[in-house]
This record gives sequence, structure tokens and C-alpha cells, in this order.
Amino acid sequence: MTVNFKQRISAMLKAQEELQTTTNTPLDETNGVYHRYKNPVLTAKHIPLNWRYDFNPASNPYLIERFGINAILNPGAIKWNGKYILMARVEGIDRKSFFAIAESPNGIDNFKFWDYPVVMPETDVPDTNVYDIRLVAHEDGWIYGLFCTERRDPSASEGDQSAAIAQCGIARTKDLLHWERLADLKTKSPQQRNVVLHPEFVNGKYAFYTRPQDSFIEAGKGGGIGFGLSDTIENAEVNEELVIDKKLYHTVYEAKNGQGPAPIKTDKGWLHLAHGVRNTAAGLRYVLYMFLTDLNDLTKVTHKPAGYFIAPEGDERIGDVSNVVFSNGWIADEDGTVYIYYASSDTRIHVATSSIEQLLDYVLNNPADGLRSAKTVDTIISIIDNNKKLVEQNKTVHLNGHSVPY
Repeated sequence: MTVNFKQRISAMLKAQEELQTTTNTPLDETNGVYHRYKNPVLTAKHIPLNWRYDFNPASNPYLIERFGINAILNPGAIKWNGKYILMARVEGIDRKSFFAIAESPNGIDNFKFWDYPVVMPETDVPDTNVYDIRLVAHEDGWIYGLFCTERRDPSASEGDQSAAIAQCGIARTKDLLHWERLADLKTKSPQQRNVVLHPEFVNGKYAFYTRPQDSFIEAGKGGGIGFGLSDTIENAEVNEELVIDKKLYHTVYEAKNGQGPAPIKTDKGWLHLAHGVRNTAAGLRYVLYMFLTDLNDLTKVTHKPAGYFIAPEGDERIGDVSNVVFSNGWIADEDGTVYIYYASSDTRIHVATSSIEQLLDYVLNNPADGLRSAKTVDTIISIIDNNKKLVEQNKTVHLNGHSVPY
């Protein structure tokens, strides 16, 4: 072992330790709903060096990276044994994704990966690629992971090596270490992505949020986030998918939309985080939005603010798939704090923090989409007029030459 070999290893280990232990601080700017943070919580550089390098000088004398990591994105999230757990999608330079678990003592920094990536069992039909897992602690006592499994479309021609069939893979665990693979979810739609398990039984059945294809929905109803029930989880099958949140023209979810993580139960209803997609001259733009469903009727959307909740900003807009934010994991802590984990541009993972109270205020009181420019103007005028009333009542302070309500 040469001195240079030792020095390179030492330098790499030191740099990674500094990266992992850097304190993450909230940005000063906030919209009153959440705080973004200065640093991503996980990047490709967080992957343990002994996953990527063979440290034996006899078999790797040049200290070449034997297996490179391209990106870390779209994690499922759960609080487990007092730790904040992210089950991240890790994409190698071979374009294959796999799952790996990182934990943090506080949910905003010091995330470190467990010793080994997750060994996910396969069904009789092997997965070509797996990604975007949603972790759900179900009332039946199991922790479930629902993820997308992709396999090449067997009906595709030899010249078409990109056609894929996506389905919902299901696995469960009691310790996040040992996973039992169940049968893939069956629905009438030939493709399923962004499927999420509801954390409670509904009429004694397992409830799923799905994304059925347009052609398998009642004519004229369009696509969107679906909802359906299954008698069992071991061989889950949803025979009827009711679209509860559909795509709409000239909105942030006009091209497609999908459920993010499992919803959070509150005394006002179920809080949902979803992603919406629209087309732009620069390609598809992914953002996050929120809505609330009735406590007892999960198919009834009671409140839905206009527009996006989180959109990519600054460096978040740059990456493998630019202008994208995506989330399939959040954690509602015992004190009401909510940790929202989102990936930017299919490259890295960030956290934003809020609270149940703030999220409910946002969902209940922010105006709904009027679906026309004139309605947007009406909404703004209403806010202006309300502020004028405060000025007339002298409920203002004067800052920088402006009357600001307090």
C-alpha cells in the first residue's frame, strides 16, 4: 500500500465525515407555511465509500471507484426507534435503482446510511428496476413499502428497448431489515405508479391511492389520483378505482398528478401531499401541492388551495431531470412538527419543516383555484381590500413608507 493510496483514502473519509456532520440551518426566507434548509440532507456523496471503492491495494492499486452512484432521490420516510428514517432511491451509474436506509437523530442533518443497502426480495417475475417507495405503518401492525417495479414490456419489438410496464410492488417488514415480498397489486389498469397504502382499514379493507390510466376510467372522467379497496394485502386486488383528484386544464397538475406519501390524520381531515405536472417549453415541470379529504369519506376532497405548495427554486432546478420537485415521504412528529422530504431534479434530497397547524391553516384558508384569470384577479383584490380595511381601522405600522397591517 503506497503512501498516496493511504492519503487518498484518508482524504475521502475526512471529506465525507465533514459532509455528513455539517449542521443544516433553515433559510431566513419563509412563506409562513414551511422553512427550506440550506443544504440537501442526502446526495450521492453521502453513499458510504466502502460501497463504491475496493480498498484492497492488491485488487485495486489505482483506487478506482468500482461502482459509481449517480443520484439519491425520492425517499420513503418514517420515525423508527426515535430516529428519522429515509428509505432512499439510490440510482447507480448503471441506471438501476435500489433502496438504502439512512437515519438521522434530528431529521434535518447528520443522515448516515446503514451498513448495507436493502435486500428487497423479488417475485417470480424479477424486477428490472425498483424505485420511489412509500413507507406506511399500518394499523395491522406491519410496516409496508409500496414501490414502483418496472419490467420490459414483453410485447415490445426487439428494436424498442425503452418500452416498460410499471406496477406497484408491495413488501412488508417489522424491523426495516428483513422484508417479505408480497404479490404486486392487481388493478384493471395495465400500468400503475405512485400507489400509496392508506394507514388505516376502511370498512375492514385495505385502501389504496392509485393512478389509473385514462383509458381505464369511465369515459370523460380523465385521469388523476384514484382510490380503491382490497379485501386482502397478501394478494391485493383493486377492482374499482374512483378518481378523487383529477387532472384539470391550465393548472399545475394538468398533464398528470399522483399521490405523494400516505396522508396525515388530523382533527380537520386527512392532509395529502401530491405532485402535479404540466408541460412547458423547457419540458415537464413537477411541483408539489396539497389537499384535504374528509375524515370519514376518504373520497371527498374538502379543501384544495390553488397552485403549488413547493416548486423547485435556485439550485433545486438543476439536475438529471431539471425543474422538478417530488416527494413520497414526510414525518409528522409527536410535537406536531412535520418534516417534508423532497427530491430536486431527480438528483438530491432536501427537507422542509412545517407543523400540522400551519399546514391546516394553509389548506383550509388559502383560496381555491378559480380556474380563470378573472377569478385570480378577484382573489387578489379581496386580499387588498381586506388590508385596506385594516389601514382604515388604524391597525397598521409604518415601515419604509408603507402602511403594513399587524
